[in-house]
Amino acid sequence: MSDKKKKTGIKNWFQGLQSEFKKISWPDKDTLVRETVTVAVVSVVLGVIIATLDMVLQYGINFLV
Repeated sequence: MSDKKKKTGIKNWFQGLQSEFKKISWPDKDTLVRETVTVAVVSVVLGVIIATLDMVLQYGINFLV
């Protein structure tokens, strides 16, 4: 591939990338905060559920052994 064709391809790729970024609808601050808090709460709840199941199963296995 010639050097000129390679530069044109890269230039077109960056132009395409720029046009795709213009299509993105970024969330407003309130939505971003609400979704971030939701993800954090769900992660903590799932962590507690998994830890509880782990302790129960560990107790059951130790009881059997």
